Amino acid sequence: MKILITGDAGFVGRHFRAKFESQGHEVVGVDIVNGIDARDFFRTDNTYFDKVIHLAAVVGGRKMIEGSPLALAVDLSIDSEMFGWAMRTDPGCITYFSSSAAYPIRLQTAGATSSLQEEDIDLDWISNPDLSYGWSKLTGEMLASHARAAGLTVHIFRPFSGYGSDQALDYPFPSFIDRGKRKADPFQIWGDGNQVRDFIHIDDIVEGSLAGCLAGVEVANLCTGIPTSFNDLAALVAQVAGYTPEVQHLPSEPVGVQYRVGDPWFMETFYKPKISLLEGIQRAFAGS
Repeated sequence: MKILITGDAGFVGRHFRAKFESQGHEVVGVDIVNGIDARDFFRTDNTYFDKVIHLAAVVGGRKMIEGSPLALAVDLSIDSEMFGWAMRTDPGCITYFSSSAAYPIRLQTAGATSSLQEEDIDLDWISNPDLSYGWSKLTGEMLASHARAAGLTVHIFRPFSGYGSDQALDYPFPSFIDRGKRKADPFQIWGDGNQVRDFIHIDDIVEGSLAGCLAGVEVANLCTGIPTSFNDLAALVAQVAGYTPEVQHLPSEPVGVQYRVGDPWFMETFYKPKISLLEGIQRAFAGS
């Protein structure tokens, strides 16, 4: 197959590229890091691709989401150009990566215990998502639904807190691993550490989305359904590192929503995550 990966130099894109190249597929990558603006590519390219993995976006950690909301508006332009290109070139199928940030923040407050289901997003009755990044992903999903109505094959996936050994330090998991490797003491945690996330390993994100495409799903979470607080994550990291540090909470740092956990019921009809958070931490310490 001939496969296009936008954002192939990024964390998720690198893993998709490695997967497809190991299978012998021809992979074309488009990434601003390598001097190719995806928007310019889509405006001029007319190549047919069997599969498109669309990951190109302005991304970053919590500070980027809360501190530079207008920078993330570029994602709207990237997605618009991509779907316009797809209508022109009619690729075999498109995998559009949305985000758990698209879910209504009213369902993710302190004290929440319910897992987020695919049906909690209703494009005909929008509820406020997580800042401009969430809005950009909701708009991307709307464009995807119109493209699907026009005859294109589009699969939408909403990954929760993806992590892996080679992730940038802008994100919680790799920054915690870095502290553990250095045996940092005190061990710093943003906020009070009670904010909860659903951590899913990058290998399960890749394999889960590919399984979902084969199953013909339209929209699905990529998650484990296991709630883990940042305090719990720090404790696991310290356990693997073999020390017991003092914990220092930083209340002035951004923390995002309080409870973001996905419902994996639909995902598990076509794929079940295989890598536990503890194994993922152990892999990160081993550098694999």
